[in-house]
Amino acid sequence: MDGPRGLGVTARDFGLEGPRGWAFRGVGVDAQPGSLIAVEGPSGSGRTCLLLALTGRMRSTEGTATVGGAALPRQMTAVRRASALAHVPGVIDLDPTLTVGEHLLERALLQRRFGGCLKDSLRGPLRPRAGRTAEGKLRIDSALAAAGLDREALPKGSRTAVRDLERLEALRLSVALALVGRPGLLGVDDTDLKLSDAERAETWALFKSIAQSGTTVVAVCSEAPEGAVLVSTRPTGHTSETDDKETADALADTGRS
Repeated sequence: MDGPRGLGVTARDFGLEGPRGWAFRGVGVDAQPGSLIAVEGPSGSGRTCLLLALTGRMRSTEGTATVGGAALPRQMTAVRRASALAHVPGVIDLDPTLTVGEHLLERALLQRRFGGCLKDSLRGPLRPRAGRTAEGKLRIDSALAAAGLDREALPKGSRTAVRDLERLEALRLSVALALVGRPGLLGVDDTDLKLSDAERAETWALFKSIAQSGTTVVAVCSEAPEGAVLVSTRPTGHTSETDDKETADALADTGRS
């Protein structure tokens, strides 16, 4: 199977206006395929909205942007299909009652059923079951390796419930699930929330590794690491309370998936 092919990301005066004002505005990005893009700003500054807009989940209202050659917002569907999200509260959440193995199996089944192009979807049921199973296992193993999650090191292996995972382990699992589909662009929210300095360093090392392997990474954070393509959403002239309301309203009114 082909590996991931990173998507270049460009934006000029990119913005999204909700009913209470601008979630973000005037954003510029110029990142090559396989880049690590850090969306830096305080909570409530439109970071999540920008992440969702750049991955084709929210409709921008100003400026221009292209992801892998697809123009936003006109080609949102193409961008959405080529990208994946991890750890976006309220959009992509792990089920605390399910085990690690159950999450991985569910994602592999969804990928087999809905992933890939139409031609692959039509051929899928005609392929031998053993071949489909082997492909699913390969996807899972590759995704886990890329996310740096060792199932055997968990308290109960694959039978470990999500609620029993450490925060960094849960983040790695969410990233692994996103990588099962081998996206060209991976979006991750709140990457450094409630992590120690050592855990933050480990997280950024993970994202740099994923980017170096060919998948472009867009990561929301409060403080960007050195070497990342920096995109700032720090507000000018707004209070954080106002920005929180604008972001919430934009999420509700523009739609997400």
